[in-house]
Parts: sequence; structure tokens; C-alpha cells
Amino acid sequence: MEQASCQTPRRDRDKTVNLTFIGAIGGSTVHGYADPMIRLLVAALLLIGSIATSVAAPARIIILRHGEKANPWKLCDVGEKRADALAATYLGAKATKSLFADGEEPAFFFAITLHTLELAAPSVATWSKPIILYSVVPDEADDDDLHVKALNRRTQEAAANIMQNPTLNGKTVVMVWEHKHIANEKLEAKFEGEAVTLRKLLKLDILPGVPKTWPSDNYDYFWIVDFAPNSNVPSKFTMVKQEFGTQFAGVPSNDWDTPDGLDAGSGCKVKSSDD
Repeated sequence: MEQASCQTPRRDRDKTVNLTFIGAIGGSTVHGYADPMIRLLVAALLLIGSIATSVAAPARIIILRHGEKANPWKLCDVGEKRADALAATYLGAKATKSLFADGEEPAFFFAITLHTLELAAPSVATWSKPIILYSVVPDEADDDDLHVKALNRRTQEAAANIMQNPTLNGKTVVMVWEHKHIANEKLEAKFEGEAVTLRKLLKLDILPGVPKTWPSDNYDYFWIVDFAPNSNVPSKFTMVKQEFGTQFAGVPSNDWDTPDGLDAGSGCKVKSSDD
């Protein structure tokens, strides 16, 4: 597993490659090819080329969880501060440790619930961009079967859009998501045979070092997934810890799968053993 805490990976802007078709191969036939086998070979190469260029996938997907929450509808004060810290440090247009290459803008931010929308909003506003919301409205119990199945379906729809949309080809997108639908071994086992997490839907499970479950106490990591040009198969996975410095000293920055140190007095929802 690649981890980084001080220096975040930036993606260089794509280089343009010009492909020049070299004219017909000799011969004196009407079509300019002397040998039917050569014509067949050229046709096969053109077909392969058209298939390769038809694959639409982003160059990079940045995945993070929503901030600390007060209840099913809103973030607590700590979560709101995390949202502001992310805009100032990593995801905003003038971020001090931007996750985007110089001169690059994120194509879109995607969210799924009110918590994810609230976390993304300050960063998105700095780019003067909309948020694409695959909305799932919360209810009193955010773990009931109907709610979970709605999250399953909307996660599947979002992943399909991102991985098949030609307007996102070669771009960077940000997904602010619910942690159990990023990666959760129990959820995947419950819906065995049906991909319901980003870990499965984006084929992250083929890469080494990708955790099977996003821990309940961690709000402070990015998962950064890179794709080779003209490929929808992930080629690289990096975990980056969110560190904001003294300006946002009250925002937890705990290590992976360790307690965040928050208690009921923080005004944030304290996790149960089932979360």
C-alpha cells in the first residue's frame, strides 16, 4: 500500500500524441493493396485501434469520505471545519497542497448524501462548478435495508457514469462518498455477486494494498486511483492522509484504522462497534 502524508501525488497534464496514418501499402490493385492478407491485417489493426480509443475512463479518481457528522442530516462542527480545511489545503482552486496538477481543474465533483454534499460544497464553490449528486435522502436509521439498497443502486449508477462517460476521458474527478460504499467487506459479503462498493465497481480489488474495509473512525484519507490512457482498469492506488497544520488543529488526523479521539462532548456522532 502506498501511503503519503507530507507530499501529495500530482498528475502531470496529458501529453498529446499525434498518430499519422501511413498510406496504402504498395501494389497495383484498385484498393492499393497487392495482397488480401495485407488488407485483412490492416483492417484488423484499424479495428483494434477503434476499440482502444472507444474506452472512456478518467485519468484519475480522487475518493474521500464525508466529514464527521452530528446526525443523519448534517455534519458536526468538526466535519464543517474539515470541509473548509479541504478547500483551503487539498481540493480548492487555491489549495496550498493541491491534489491537481498545475493548471488542471477537476472535471466534476460527485456526491451521494447530504453529508457528502456538505463536505464537498466549499471546495466546489472555489471552482465555480456544480456538484453532480446521486442523491439518497437520509432517514432516521441510515442502516436499514431500503436505505442501504438505495445507496447500492446510486453507487452503481455513479460508477457506471464515471467509467463510461466520454466527456470524463482523461480527466480528474472527485468522489465524496459514504465510507461503507467505498469499501466494506461485510457489505460486499451481504451482496455477494453484486458489486455495491467503489472498491469493486472500479476494480480496485485487483490492485495490491487496497484495504477491504474503510474504518469507521477515519474521515481523514484520500484514495487516489490512476488509470492508464485508454484504459478502464486501474493502474495505481495511493492513500494520502489529510494533514492541515495549525490553522485547522482541531480537525482529527489519525492514522489508518486508529481512533479519531472524538467523544460525545465534541458534538459529533460517536461510532458504535457496528459502524
